[in-house]
This record gives sequence, structure tokens and C-alpha cells, in this order.
Amino acid sequence: MADMIDRVGFAAGEVWNYLLENGESSPIKIKANLGLSNTMLYLALGWLARENKVNIVQQDYSYRISLK
Repeated sequence: MADMIDRVGFAAGEVWNYLLENGESSPIKIKANLGLSNTMLYLALGWLARENKVNIVQQDYSYRISLK
């Protein structure tokens, strides 16, 4: 269990750093650039959202993700 939490935390850090360097992005772009699975991407985004570190705004059929 701890291993999975560590993996999600690491992915959350990767997503946070990506957004810091690249600014607002779509989940598809983040996923492609970091090589994350859908599951790991959304677990990481959930982690960051729970920590109140990202803005998630629905746009048409997707979302725009940015740092707070």
C-alpha cells in the first residue's frame, strides 16, 4: 500500500513541476509529456486538488489544469 501512495505522490510531484515549467495545460498534454497512464495522471491530479495546489476548470469536453 505504501508503495502505491509513494508512486502517486511522485507522479503528483511530476505533474506539479510540469505545470510550474509549462503553465496551464490539458490533461492529455500532461499525460503525453510525462508518459503517465490515465489512472496515474488522475490520481496525481486528485492528490494535487486535495492539497489545494491546482485549479481545474472544465472547458468543453476537457479540463484546463493550472497551479494556484
